[in-house]
Amino acid sequence: MEKQQQPLGKRIYKQTAHWSRWFHLYLSMVSFLILLFFAITGITLNHTEWFADQQKTTTLKDTVPMAWVEAKLDTIAIKKLEIVERFRNKFGIKGALTEFIIDEYQCTVSFNGPGYAVAAFVNRENGIVEINETYVGWVGVLNDLHKGRDTGSKWKWLIDISAVLMILVSITGLMMLFFLKSKRIAGLAVIIVGGILCWLVYYFGVQ
Repeated sequence: MEKQQQPLGKRIYKQTAHWSRWFHLYLSMVSFLILLFFAITGITLNHTEWFADQQKTTTLKDTVPMAWVEAKLDTIAIKKLEIVERFRNKFGIKGALTEFIIDEYQCTVSFNGPGYAVAAFVNRENGIVEINETYVGWVGVLNDLHKGRDTGSKWKWLIDISAVLMILVSITGLMMLFFLKSKRIAGLAVIIVGGILCWLVYYFGVQ
């Protein structure tokens, strides 16, 4: 005896329920560590004062050849590449070069990376250099990674992908709720109450 084929609507319903569970499960597993990272760093970002004692600034001294920076040179003739490479090779300066500002009396060179900043000042009258190198500790590194600050384009792509994964996990979780008849109303009520509570905190608590 042939098995009676289910109506199209019921087949679509069952397939949608199946695939929403499947996607929710595996998307959650794929994004587990990413979600955990952003959750933890959300707390550390909200309480940066807990880790203020991790910041450390070191001052370094150096000189560069006057032929690289002397005041009679115009801004094009300043040996920018030589100066930057000297700092990197001699002092192990890390991070991306973010600024090279030249005025009549000095050059200001800035490097930045996650949890890390360097400001170097080159006196154009005598070639003397002062370098202030600041570390904000491992928590500062994690916080900057969370914000995507001074992290480069590849890490920014990871943040975008993480955001998409979070959206998909949320949507598939909501889809699963609609297939749980016994919990559908209660679940939607919790979502609405949660949204209202967030709005109330914003409305009454945010100045």
